[in-house]
Amino acid sequence: MPSYKVVVVGGGGVGKTALTIQFVHSKFIEVYEATIEDSYRRQVQVDEQVVNLDILDTAGQEEYAVIRDTHLRSGDGFLVVFAISSKDSFDEVPNFIEQIQKAKETNEFPLVLVGNKSDQESLRQVTRKEAENYAKVLNCLYIETSAKLRHNVDEIFHSITKRIRSMAGESPQLGPKPPKKKRCLIL
Repeated sequence: MPSYKVVVVGGGGVGKTALTIQFVHSKFIEVYEATIEDSYRRQVQVDEQVVNLDILDTAGQEEYAVIRDTHLRSGDGFLVVFAISSKDSFDEVPNFIEQIQKAKETNEFPLVLVGNKSDQESLRQVTRKEAENYAKVLNCLYIETSAKLRHNVDEIFHSITKRIRSMAGESPQLGPKPPKKKRCLIL
């Protein structure tokens, strides 16, 4: 059975832990406590294939960037989370993308941009259009969620699983594709 490591990143207080715990345990945590690092595991079925997701919930605070960078290197896919009610958290997203790029040493990796706290529509500071446009620049999906209401929580984890599989060249039913034969050009 395939296993994928999903790393959840974003600024402090955007709901990374709330989304993860809602996905893994179907509970919403009301009280905010800063996370240094927590890992979770859940077996899920995505497109008729059962997979293990190892989910790493990272610290949003800058003082934990060194710890976070270590885990970014080993991540298979990334959920980059901001709160739709916080323009500052959205403005931090490029920094997290850059950290992933440096850790992975590439600009191409499975990514889903997540606008959390969609239940706070009256406090919205980031428009859906603004986030969708940025997701187009990043060539990734944009999904709005609410950990509190469990809105689209499963969808973000299923979507990143599909992106990981797609970028790895895997078929949901057949697993990894055989490697293509390399062609040599002799001059």
